[in-house]
Amino acid sequence: MAFGTPRKFEHVTLPEPFDSIELPLHDRRLGKVRVSYAFGPRQRIFVTTDRLSAFDQIIARVPYKGQVLNQLAAWWFEQTADIVQNHVVSLPDPNVLIAREAAPLSVEVVVRGHISGVTNTALWTQYAAGARSIYGHQFPENLTKNTALPEPIITPTTKGNFGEHDVPLAIQDVVAGGHVDREVWDQVRSAALAVFERGRERAADGGLILADTKYEFGLDATGAVMLIDEVHTPDSSRYWVAETYEEQLAAGCEPESLDKEIVRRALADVGYTGKGEVPQLPSEVWEQTSDRYIETYERLTGLTFERAPYPAKQRIINAVSALEVPS
Repeated sequence: MAFGTPRKFEHVTLPEPFDSIELPLHDRRLGKVRVSYAFGPRQRIFVTTDRLSAFDQIIARVPYKGQVLNQLAAWWFEQTADIVQNHVVSLPDPNVLIAREAAPLSVEVVVRGHISGVTNTALWTQYAAGARSIYGHQFPENLTKNTALPEPIITPTTKGNFGEHDVPLAIQDVVAGGHVDREVWDQVRSAALAVFERGRERAADGGLILADTKYEFGLDATGAVMLIDEVHTPDSSRYWVAETYEEQLAAGCEPESLDKEIVRRALADVGYTGKGEVPQLPSEVWEQTSDRYIETYERLTGLTFERAPYPAKQRIINAVSALEVPS
């Protein structure tokens, strides 16, 4: 595949997106994008939908997005298993993950290699507003949007519940504020930076820049640190096309992105900041978003994305029904 401007996909009529599902399992938990159920005594089954969240709320449904997230996250978990253990058990369906149960930490770990973003918790938003001490880090004057930081930094946030906003934390307050024990936090910080470096290396192989990303960690039944949720997907990460990055910056333009940033920017361009009714966006935005998710998968993995059959709901129900619940 030639790297540079995002490739043109053959026109595919997008199916009705996969929004939600009800399974005959107990302990149903609804997240922004995933629905999960208890699956035996020490596992959970996660179903990834096509819902797209931005500004801490659901704003759209994008066909094939859930499949990309589930399969790409599984690929990254495998690529980083030598750095930190993760919760993956198996993928019985393109949208389904069986995972070891974990007690999630109350802090989300955001690693940033560039100063960017448009949301209230983004580095650039706060820096442009005049802040120079952000997340407990000191920043110099005269930084330019979307440029690389001297080295990657961790900018933690509290983990907001469904419909609630994440709240920025100074890095020293994670332990001091009682959010995470020091020993666990030291392990999390080390693992997060190492996984991010691995992500940057693999992204570069695919002609991409991993600008920033979000990780979630949890503790398994023994109290060991475990990487959970998703890794380096277009939902949790900001990816830019490397070949045109310098040219875009020199022209005063945003980098070409292969993530959901196109949606954030489209909403920001019409003045939306996360409050009130979500504005209607042109259908082209959703078509381009679907294409970008798929292209990100293919660039990173080197694999051709095989679109799973829609409607997705019955396919998933059939796959889950065929599973034997562990005792």
